[in-house]
Amino acid sequence: MARNKKPLPLLESVEIEAVAAEGKSLLHWNDLVVFVPFCVPGDVCDVQIRRKKHSFAEGEVVRFIKYSKVRAIPICKHFGICGGCKWQNLPYEEQLKFKQQQVYDQLHRIGKVELPEFRPIMGSVKTQEYRNKLDFGCANKRWLTTEQLKDETLVKDTPAIGFHITGAFDKILPIEKCWLMDDLHNQIRNEVRDYAVANGITFFDLRQQIGLLRDVIIRNSASGEWMVIFQFCLPPTPSQEKGSWDDENGQKAFALMQHIADKFPQITSLLYLDNQKCNDTIGDQEILVFKGEDHIFELMEDLKFKVGPKSFYQTNTEQAYHLYSVAREFANLTGNELVYDLYTGTGTIANFVAKKARQVIGIEYVPEAIEDAKINSQINGIENTLFYAGDMKDILTDDFISEHGRPNVIITDPPRAGMHPDVVKTILNAAPERIVYVSCNPATQARDLQLLDVQYKVSEVQPVDMFPHTPHVENVVLLIKK
Repeated sequence: MARNKKPLPLLESVEIEAVAAEGKSLLHWNDLVVFVPFCVPGDVCDVQIRRKKHSFAEGEVVRFIKYSKVRAIPICKHFGICGGCKWQNLPYEEQLKFKQQQVYDQLHRIGKVELPEFRPIMGSVKTQEYRNKLDFGCANKRWLTTEQLKDETLVKDTPAIGFHITGAFDKILPIEKCWLMDDLHNQIRNEVRDYAVANGITFFDLRQQIGLLRDVIIRNSASGEWMVIFQFCLPPTPSQEKGSWDDENGQKAFALMQHIADKFPQITSLLYLDNQKCNDTIGDQEILVFKGEDHIFELMEDLKFKVGPKSFYQTNTEQAYHLYSVAREFANLTGNELVYDLYTGTGTIANFVAKKARQVIGIEYVPEAIEDAKINSQINGIENTLFYAGDMKDILTDDFISEHGRPNVIITDPPRAGMHPDVVKTILNAAPERIVYVSCNPATQARDLQLLDVQYKVSEVQPVDMFPHTPHVENVVLLIKK
């Protein structure tokens, strides 16, 4: 027989003490740390404990008694429900303070290496409409708030285009206005929704894996170009295993895209695909052109970069320039150096530093990105770059270094998981004079710094905020050979 669980307590009139990780704040209760979302230090509130572990608990504010003086008014109507922008209620200056502290704590606590005095965090040029890419899910059932569930007059099972909600994978929070990107993206998304509903286009059912309209990706660039990518899931026809663009559903998809193309002439790249997988990733999918080009161009300094549908490009365009400027400064190039650019993506950093190096060799896992990197060098008249596609730990070997030369400088910008131990080992064997480590996750960066500490000391640390109103922070570290 199952034992009856004790009801979890309600903490009355408690004060939020500090900002914590993942966009939450915290307080202490009975020797436990309680993590609470959507509040700020100084708030006095009633907190209902929702989950209790041995060393921590998680709670939810059920009533605010007194608001903190350190508080901002969120501009977004979806704040508190949507999973993004969790710090909109925290003034931007306070966000930067915590991000600086977060980098410091993680490098000290996890890295356990000798560190210099950190440079002050570099705040984002924009705190609204700073993103150049957003991905919106489509679902046949929208997420409903507690108040909406109580409203008997509300039609519950209606389709939605918006963001996934944590803990409810099969439902989408309908987004009317998002402040993360130029407002044209709101107009495009809402028009897609309205046209699809009015014309009987089915929205994707995440449980049953059926429904025509599955996902919409919107990108723009500093050059003023716009890219829209439609993910459809064509139902199979009686005579085929896969659906057909020629049947009724295919015709509906084409009619939707034609409507959007006519309505928004600003779209210079309108793309589509038929995704029959159980996830929305497009890296392994064939992407087709409905209108315009298969790419847009991004601008940085005096350079022009081709960005395709599968290309990675920093999502905060203006701040990316400042991030890469720090990396270039730390590299301290004189024109005589051989530079390895690891995890090069579309070659943004490689081409950005190439004019000050003898040669730059970029390595990246995604073949399409490497092709874009080569084209980006050609577009900009850069002739001293080489690019290779493949898994980093398989490409960057001692044999590769013997063939191409020992690098004077290595610039590495790995994904959130950091670098594979084999990659770190090869870097140590390559023994460059300087390593510039750009990271979107200071925790894994700190782990890698500990591995590199046998031969390198940390000389400079520059945190950079790419994502205002979120707990995420980038960090650039310069390592000098001991």
